Amino acid sequence: MWQVVKSVLAAFFGVQKDAQRREDFQAGKPMAFVIVGVLMALVLVAGVLILALSAAE
Repeated sequence: MWQVVKSVLAAFFGVQKDAQRREDFQAGKPMAFVIVGVLMALVLVAGVLILALSAAE
């Protein structure tokens, strides 16, 4: 599972190597990447929202 998290984080920042991306698509289960990606996106949005609300006070 940590490999999926690392791959999704690398994809979020745009620094994932092409070889790693190919390996992920060949060996990984797509649903794991989708779930981790959605969760990380929600965490990112929540973090930005919390930061914006705290800055507005």
